[in-house]
Amino acid sequence: MVHVSDAIVAPWLMGFGWVLSAGLLAYGLAKMNMEDIPKLSVITAAVFVASLIHFQVGPTSVHLVLNGFAGVTLGVLSVPCLVVSIIMQCFLFQHGGVTTIGLNALNMGAPALIAFLIFRTGMGLNFDFQRKEVLFGSLAGGIAVALSVMMLAVELLITGSEFTEVTTFVVFAHIPVIIIEAIFTGVMAGFFAKVKPDMLCI
Repeated sequence: MVHVSDAIVAPWLMGFGWVLSAGLLAYGLAKMNMEDIPKLSVITAAVFVASLIHFQVGPTSVHLVLNGFAGVTLGVLSVPCLVVSIIMQCFLFQHGGVTTIGLNALNMGAPALIAFLIFRTGMGLNFDFQRKEVLFGSLAGGIAVALSVMMLAVELLITGSEFTEVTTFVVFAHIPVIIIEAIFTGVMAGFFAKVKPDMLCI
């Protein structure tokens, strides 16, 4: 799973995660309006429920992340969404550690913001392609998970060479998740574009 447990990474790295994720969270909350709360609540619930869907990969399992989907639908509000989801996952299902909530939030939230930028930029391009939302939704969904996995891999490798084997396994185990989330986000972006365009953050 793309969660860092307690007592794994160095204290300075945990502190780094707390500081940056707190900054991103503050920025997202500053941009939030009262009318955003229903949409934020629905997407947060969807992200949390999706984390309950696990796929067995070798001796462990991985679950859906949906940070790219959050970025496509919520934009900068994807960070508050993911922070709430990560806290609930931590305390209800022991996904990740309490001391690493900040780092885990950074690993999920920063790629969600990048997914938002990819989707918004793609949708703003002026070229003849009928289903841009599907294409760029897929790119955003897949890239977000890939970036989360890469960030975790870098953090583990910085921590020590003894995590090299674990890091390799984590990266390869999440390849199916990257593909699934790319397809899911693209399909949902296409669906929302047809029936409820205001669900997309463009």
